[in-house]
Amino acid sequence: MSLNRSVDRRRFITVLAAGCVAPLVSRGSLASTPTTFEWEGIALGAQARLSLQHHDACAANEAIAACLGEVARLEAIFSLHRPDSALVRLNTAGHLADTPADMRELLSAALGIAALSDGAFDPTVQPLWSLYARHFAEATASADGPSVNAVAAAKRLVDWRAVEINGAEVRLRRQRMAITLNGIAQGYVTDRVAALLRQRGFRHVLVNMGEHLALGPKWTGDAWRVGIADPSAPGTMLAELPLTSGAMATSGGYGFSFDRGRRFPHILDPGTGQTPRQWSSVTVVADTATRADGLSTALYVAPAECAPRLLGTNARAYVVPFGSGAPHWL
Repeated sequence: MSLNRSVDRRRFITVLAAGCVAPLVSRGSLASTPTTFEWEGIALGAQARLSLQHHDACAANEAIAACLGEVARLEAIFSLHRPDSALVRLNTAGHLADTPADMRELLSAALGIAALSDGAFDPTVQPLWSLYARHFAEATASADGPSVNAVAAAKRLVDWRAVEINGAEVRLRRQRMAITLNGIAQGYVTDRVAALLRQRGFRHVLVNMGEHLALGPKWTGDAWRVGIADPSAPGTMLAELPLTSGAMATSGGYGFSFDRGRRFPHILDPGTGQTPRQWSSVTVVADTATRADGLSTALYVAPAECAPRLLGTNARAYVVPFGSGAPHWL
């Protein structure tokens, strides 16, 4: 999911008000076997879904409402489109003295993955993203993308090491730097929603806030089945993975391109300023959705030989090569 592709505020509020679509039983009554309660809608600009299996309809509906409230709260922090969001205020001023705890936590995680990946994942890539967006928004834009000089100028503003976190303050050490958390925020929101449900005692849940996380299996003991889209035909599934715990996240250029010819997907290599041509998609299975999300973005950009170091022993990646080549696990 990309925070850059957010729905308008009216639509977001409408989705929040819609609540969940689920079987209804009277308040306080319990079903003899768990019922699946589901909500589908838009969260942070992309399709989202919650699937909860529980005996108590009242508890399930209240939990879903609480989850949607949590999504709205986090959107107000991470959005690049709301002028009052913490992220926009940071990018505008270059520093933020009262940075929300969630933003500091997520930014710290992002900087950790940036360090691990030698900058293949870099939350300060926003100036490059903005350059491509502005270029292709012009009617007379060159189909070959921004000029070499323009890309070089934007790259000089990209460096995760120039971000300082000191207590509640975050500072960008270069003028005109800007941060985007789009490559990891979906995972963080997924983790926060899952934590809220765990605190309420739910044990048979599949959360999809752009990335997937399972809190236990289905009540029957069966795994949740999560599909991996075919990059050449995103409406179809290339593979299906079972999840009983942990998270799964996918990064791929097929979802959104800057140009109509789809030569310039939205994921950029901070080192070259260009769009990578190694993989069509990368799916990571890890312990948390935040980690899976950040690692899938990093692996989409980083050289393939870096995968063992990035994944360690507790994560794995399913890759679809760009062009020819069969999908496989790294």
